[in-house]
Amino acid sequence: MKRHYSKKTLCSAKELRQNQTDAENILWLQLRNRCLKNIKFRRHVPIDKYIADFVALDKKLIIEVDGSQHLDEKNMVKDNIRTEYLESLGYKVIRVFNNDIFNNLDSVLEYIYNEYLKL
Repeated sequence: MKRHYSKKTLCSAKELRQNQTDAENILWLQLRNRCLKNIKFRRHVPIDKYIADFVALDKKLIIEVDGSQHLDEKNMVKDNIRTEYLESLGYKVIRVFNNDIFNNLDSVLEYIYNEYLKL
């Protein structure tokens, strides 16, 4: 699969991997090394002009980890545009909130796995 992204996007993705948020780090510890039901996830993956937080490439499943800033109307519009674009490329995009990762991680993992099974 040939990927189309700029060098700037690739550099940004590398930087994000080195500076994950606490919520991303917690979730990554549960997803890495096929820890969740043997599903292969990658983190901070450039997809065209965007960087997906986590991706299961074989099923084209993207997980976006959202903080409270994503509840702002302006950011919600941007997120919807981003989601629609990624879905137009054949990806399924699911969003989980930081607070859910911090307070209810088992439910988040179950939700991710159930969405993965639907694909």
